[in-house]
Amino acid sequence: METNKQHEFEVKSKAPHADVVVDDQGTIWMFWPVTEAAKQWVAENVQLESWQWMGERFGVDHRPARQLLQGMVEAGLTAQE
Repeated sequence: METNKQHEFEVKSKAPHADVVVDDQGTIWMFWPVTEAAKQWVAENVQLESWQWMGERFGVDHRPARQLLQGMVEAGLTAQE
């Protein structure tokens, strides 16, 4: 497990089977909730519009994306960037 010093929270980026995969595309971050736990967490904690979804992934503006990722990790989900 590595510590992301820039964001001051831990991201288990080496996990081969992460709960959520995150792709920082600059102004948009793409989140892919892979496991049922991640999908349930998103359904219960994230308010998304239909246009944010692209297949199984959803896009989020870069400004709240870091807090979203932090919330996922603090809830016990593993993340791969």
